[in-house]
Amino acid sequence: MRAARNTYVVAVRAPLVKSGFDDLPRDGVYTISALAGGDISPAELCGLLGVSKQAVSQLLDSLVLRGYVQRSIDTLDRRRMHLALTDRGKEVATLCRRAVDRVEQRIAQIVGEHRVQHTRETLQALIALASEWKATLAAAQEP
Repeated sequence: MRAARNTYVVAVRAPLVKSGFDDLPRDGVYTISALAGGDISPAELCGLLGVSKQAVSQLLDSLVLRGYVQRSIDTLDRRRMHLALTDRGKEVATLCRRAVDRVEQRIAQIVGEHRVQHTRETLQALIALASEWKATLAAAQEP
């Protein structure tokens, strides 16, 4: 699984570095891609990245400082933070999407679209199992 993930990492990093986006921190690409997908909170990022609130806060600080993300207080709920991509962040998101699309097109050429879809379904089932087992573990730890 790690080697497969690394294919995406290499495919995404190369065009980013070539375009001058070589200052992205670890998990920066994933965070920018998540933000490009729509409104997401820092708490939701914690769950997606599997890291603490402190780690997400530090990551967001870095992305804001480097000009990829803009942070503001939500006007409807002042307890909530609104995160948005800057133009620089949007450019990174576009490059990432193109790189991922190239990888996925190449995979489909090699094994066929039907097998790609089957693999996606299998991985989604694996993710669902992890969520199920985490819930079971949490329930077992309750007093």
